[in-house]
Amino acid sequence: MSAPCAPPTLVAGMELVGEFEGSGYREPPQLVCRPDGQIVRLPPLLYRVVRALAGPLPPGPEPAMARIAADLSEETGRCFTEEHIVFLIDKKLAPLGITTYSDGSPPPPTTKNDPFLAFRFRLAVLPEHVTWFLSGLFAWLFRPAVVALGLAAFVAGEAWLWTTQDTGAALRDVLTSPAAVLLVVLLAIASCAFHELGHGAACRYGGVRPGAMGCGIYLVWPAFYTDITNSYRLGRAGRIRADLGGVYFNAVFVLGLGALYAATGFQPLLVAILSVHLEMVQQLLPTLRFDGYYIVADLIGIPDLFKYIAPILRRVFLRRPQDDRLRALKRWPQVVVAVWVLFLVPVLSLQLGLVLMNLPELLAADWRTITSLMEHAGASGASGALGSSVDQVLAMVAACLQAVLLVLPLAGLALVVGRPVRALVRLAWRRPGTGGLER
Repeated sequence: MSAPCAPPTLVAGMELVGEFEGSGYREPPQLVCRPDGQIVRLPPLLYRVVRALAGPLPPGPEPAMARIAADLSEETGRCFTEEHIVFLIDKKLAPLGITTYSDGSPPPPTTKNDPFLAFRFRLAVLPEHVTWFLSGLFAWLFRPAVVALGLAAFVAGEAWLWTTQDTGAALRDVLTSPAAVLLVVLLAIASCAFHELGHGAACRYGGVRPGAMGCGIYLVWPAFYTDITNSYRLGRAGRIRADLGGVYFNAVFVLGLGALYAATGFQPLLVAILSVHLEMVQQLLPTLRFDGYYIVADLIGIPDLFKYIAPILRRVFLRRPQDDRLRALKRWPQVVVAVWVLFLVPVLSLQLGLVLMNLPELLAADWRTITSLMEHAGASGASGALGSSVDQVLAMVAACLQAVLLVLPLAGLALVVGRPVRALVRLAWRRPGTGGLER
């Protein structure tokens, strides 16, 4: 006789989180957290199966399946058999890496989701425990009284800045000094890092653990990131606080720079404030996966808006009936998603078209700029009449940094365009009979 099969179990380290609060779905999904930290949304029926597996089960597959089927039938008022439970486990839960198969065999290796326009080209710099420590140093900034005081000070500082200071003259003065340009760039980078710390601090203030922090290239821009996947454990208000935490910390950074500028009158600080303002505006745009996108998504309780582009376009322009994805949404989230899609598609198409049309000119301009920067830096290093040795070194560093900032967007564009091009080439070169293109 063959040995009896082992009963199905949850994958070791699986955590049941519970209902996705503030959901925009008609039937709120339930959340589980895999051992790799990935939050997975499940319909209530599958979550009940997972919850049943989390409890003690009798030995052997038949008693286990019978118990789960009986519990599920009692909870839902519908009739479930052991075959139904086997189907749900083998076809739904095990492929997601949540449970073993019904015969006890291990699930397939899991992979991270790869959503449309996600931040792919990145490198973790600070591990989770360091992020946890650093975010704890600043979590107090999210106390309501501190937030109110900080926002009031920011508004007052903005009024003073734009009504009394000559920002144009400051910008012209800074551009003539390599040392000043370098300082502004370094302050802009520090502001980006502090922005990400704001997301982590908001998570810690809400009672969840932020993940690693790092940097990379998002589409065509160098960028920092903080893994705040655990913010899905929070309610809508907590998630939006985590989304806004970065821009809020930008405002705090501006307050610090403004105080230093008011005390010293040092012009590069004023230009650095302008650069932080540009970062804040960019982050609040809802088109790409910046903070503004996640704010809209968490306001309506729909985690991934991009997957509704095709259903919305088919519904609006082709007059097709709603598919299951749209029917699963509440009415007002459907309206918001439709407005977002109808705004997003022409904006992204226009931006991509302008980039592609002007790409040769951009390449030529970047090459001229890099060549000019290097020639100027080389001349500064060869001639003692242009300043002290410190100024010469700063000029060289500023030139190299500006060259890198010019090249990075081009490298990001090549990565973004290269992936679909490589996929199309591989598809076109497949031999007939192997699933490729055939005439």
